[in-house]
Amino acid sequence: LSLKIKAFADTCPGLDQYAIRAFGKALAVVPRTLAENAGLDQGVVLAALGAAHASGKIRAGVDIDQMGVTGSTGVCDETDVLDLYTTKASALKLAIDSSLTVLRVDQIIMSKKA
Repeated sequence: LSLKIKAFADTCPGLDQYAIRAFGKALAVVPRTLAENAGLDQGVVLAALGAAHASGKIRAGVDIDQMGVTGSTGVCDETDVLDLYTTKASALKLAIDSSLTVLRVDQIIMSKKA
């Protein structure tokens, strides 16, 4: 999802593309945190995961069982993990709503005259 949002940002004109790109970058926190908690090298995992998704392997994910395996990228091409879509959609919606609320409050504070 992060790669697709970053690619979409390239098609947007003006300053909006920076906000969209930052949102896509923020979504990379999830695999980074998984890799860090599993004791894997975050940079290697994110690079390998991005390469796998860019090559069309959309089911690739962080493989926490690769902790301590020499030469491992920490990414498996096929994950058999099944999650409820509604849970993920709800969590993403709540995160976006929270971000928008913070931005609205920030705009109100900045627009007040001192």
